[in-house]
Amino acid sequence: MINAVGRDIPEEILRETGKQPFMGVHHFDGHEYKKGSPTTKAVANSNGSKIVDSIRESLIKCGIKDGMVLSFHHHFREGDYVVNMVMEEVHNLGIKDITVCASSLGKAHDKLWDYIEDGTITEIQSSGVRGKIGKAISEGKLEKLAIMRSHGGRVRAIESGEVKIDIAFIGAPTCDDYGNCRGTGGKSDCGVLSYAVVDSEYADKVVAITDCLVPFPNYPAQISMTKVDYVVVVDEIGNPAKIATGAAKPTTDLRKLMMADYCTEFVVNTPYFKDGFSYQTGVGGASIASTISLSKIMEERNIRMGFGVGGLTKPMADLLANGQVDALLDTQDFDLDAVKSVSNPKHYPISASEYANPFNKGAVVNKLDFVILAALEVDVNFNCNVVVGSDGVVTGAQGGHPDTAAGAKCTIVITPLIQGRIPAVCTDVTTVTTPGESIDVVVTDYGVAINPRRQDLMEYAKNMNLPFKTMEELRDIAYSIVGEPEPVQFEDKVVGIIEGRDGTIVDVVRKIKKFQFAEE
Repeated sequence: MINAVGRDIPEEILRETGKQPFMGVHHFDGHEYKKGSPTTKAVANSNGSKIVDSIRESLIKCGIKDGMVLSFHHHFREGDYVVNMVMEEVHNLGIKDITVCASSLGKAHDKLWDYIEDGTITEIQSSGVRGKIGKAISEGKLEKLAIMRSHGGRVRAIESGEVKIDIAFIGAPTCDDYGNCRGTGGKSDCGVLSYAVVDSEYADKVVAITDCLVPFPNYPAQISMTKVDYVVVVDEIGNPAKIATGAAKPTTDLRKLMMADYCTEFVVNTPYFKDGFSYQTGVGGASIASTISLSKIMEERNIRMGFGVGGLTKPMADLLANGQVDALLDTQDFDLDAVKSVSNPKHYPISASEYANPFNKGAVVNKLDFVILAALEVDVNFNCNVVVGSDGVVTGAQGGHPDTAAGAKCTIVITPLIQGRIPAVCTDVTTVTTPGESIDVVVTDYGVAINPRRQDLMEYAKNMNLPFKTMEELRDIAYSIVGEPEPVQFEDKVVGIIEGRDGTIVDVVRKIKKFQFAEE
């Protein structure tokens, strides 16, 4: 069946998942539904402590068995230890057919490859994956479909009862013996625990894992003791130094800095750039650089930001420290400077539901004026791909990309025209993750394109000193430099689905044909 972004979703996948094909970004606006709810067991009135001796003991007390859904959060990014520790114990107990429902997974979790191969893990639900897990999915080693959701889509799926979490594991930088968790105050600070809030509220059992036990009460708690069943103390839950890795690192690339300047030139010449505007950037180097260039113009024109939101980085934390923004609303910290900023009284942790859930009564993304994002590929219809690499391998994450793109008044995607000799602007993206109807502007090093849907922005652009082009022109330039790439060869077997924020299917991921994975 052909969906609203022109992708053919096999009928058997629709039957297997019980889902509908994507029908448009705002098709389900106003949708009514009954929220799911967890099974809750009243705490035994014993010694006032929930500490157990080990992860293994917590699993046994939670009634671990074959076929369960276990959830995790990824605030430690590539420095996370919790997922591997838990899944090792699950494996050692001989448990099979586990669904890992994580807010995201990365190279830190390459060990899961072994548990996929031996049947411990048979399904993955995540914002995205990198490393060996992506290879396993692309090779068809996962027994069931991988499901990729945006951060808002994940919350929607859990709160609506579509996903039922049996046991949630929360890596807590500090925790007291009764389960009050915070993302700061310990040796392994990650800043906030926003993605884990929905897990703690809707999972049947919740286990807090900490390497810094503090006296009761650990207030103000980001995860309350009222949600936690057991507390486990371990030596280390993660390495904060690896939070700022990969895409989260600042850039010194002159090409990316130029694109950041293009982006800023566009932003400041729209009517949305005024006192009290709201703003978010993605984690890409050029996106981060755009915040730095924007801050200079804010200072020159004496314009303040009302609030910044997101995944936060040092440049956003600097805006708060310098008094250039009234508040930061935080779902994740991408570097240690942002982690430290959480102590500022105007730096507020928010839950992922508050941030981006399309099925609640109002998410922060709907209040955004600007969002600055990155992409692996953008096509002539402005569709974006942020999950599947040019080689067809799953190697990225939706994150908040579709959520913020749908909510913001002006959505800008920054991407080099060519990435590693591969055109980033193309006729059709390998996989659609963010529909083109949500993308307003594409900034490249060879020019800037405005979505024809946004005639208002085209009018504002007349006063901008930027090299404007159509997406077709940008594509043609890319193809003239490196040639038109051969389409990635896939088999017919579907190994994963790209889910829209509303739970419909935007695209499918197929098994890679004759896949060769370079050993690292």
